[in-house]
Amino acid sequence: MNSPLIQLLVLAGIAVFLILRLKSVLGTREGFEKPPVPRQQEPHASTRRDFEVIEGGPDHDIVDHVPAGSDAADALSRMKRVEPSFGVSDFLGGARGAYEMILMGFERGELADIRPFLADDVYETFAEVVEAREEQGLTIEAEFVGVREMSLVEATFDEDTAMAEITVKYIGELTSTVRDRSGEIVEGSPTQVKRQKDVWTYARRMGVDDPNWQLVATGE
Repeated sequence: MNSPLIQLLVLAGIAVFLILRLKSVLGTREGFEKPPVPRQQEPHASTRRDFEVIEGGPDHDIVDHVPAGSDAADALSRMKRVEPSFGVSDFLGGARGAYEMILMGFERGELADIRPFLADDVYETFAEVVEAREEQGLTIEAEFVGVREMSLVEATFDEDTAMAEITVKYIGELTSTVRDRSGEIVEGSPTQVKRQKDVWTYARRMGVDDPNWQLVATGE
């Protein structure tokens, strides 16, 4: 047997040895392998730990709008316990839209559309003002520009009646022009934006099917 053939056989033997050695260390891979089995953990351990952090932490839907530990925060928390679907941020989003709708309805004397969102005494006050303007022959042309600032300033909750009240401060911007019977401008300007501050209180019984809040008080 010549020398080159001997060398070839030796190299082949070494190669076979290395292949068998690699298989014993790495295993044989065929197609898609099952993922490694994770280490067993205590059942529900991580779930319970996460729940405890959330349960014990602050409710940012509340503390993002009122100070933690305040009377308002306590009232909002009790509202949520009675009606878990209630959200403070959702309420404020609705209150922003309600401000424009109610303010423009009052300015333009169009109270029919906003009647369901007004408590009886608020509606009567609005109606008296609108009637007095009409008797004087005054009309108002108003355009809403936007809400410049808005904040939740107070919240109360009566657990006996489940009645909730939330007070919101607005700083709105609008144009308002008052004209007399002849159409002459007696106040305001169609191009001058005025800033207006309002403090409105909304009320609703929590836990009932009707989701609408009513405006129960107005102030500055």
